[in-house]
Amino acid sequence: MKENISIKITSEKLNLQTCYDFVQDDSCGGIAVFIGTVRNVTNERNVIKLDFSAYEPMAIKEMNKIAQQAIKKYAIYKIAIHHAIGVLKIGDVPVIITVSSPHRGAAFEACEFAIDTLKETVPIWKKEYFKDGEIWVNSHP
Repeated sequence: MKENISIKITSEKLNLQTCYDFVQDDSCGGIAVFIGTVRNVTNERNVIKLDFSAYEPMAIKEMNKIAQQAIKKYAIYKIAIHHAIGVLKIGDVPVIITVSSPHRGAAFEACEFAIDTLKETVPIWKKEYFKDGEIWVNSHP
């Protein structure tokens, strides 16, 4: 089933076309995409940048687990979950998830499941930088 899963953690810029191309298939009528972007405000504080770090061996393992669960639970065809690490500025993309399935409903549901579960279980942490300091976010898992 690994040929239907693309998992990546990288310090390089993420590529939406790569994720789309991976999941695209003539048997699928729907592709759902989630693109997380760095926003400029959190809790009414102006964000300057974010710094993502990960425990990569465990993060890859957990991301694969999420992908396998999504394939089984939602009967999707393919899924790509790519996450960036390192310093990202406003507008940069820290995460892309693409999902393909014969029908759109399963693709939407699996995509939402994947991002929600990633945020809850994958050891990727984010530090937000403001003009007056910084804080760690995502103190889980």
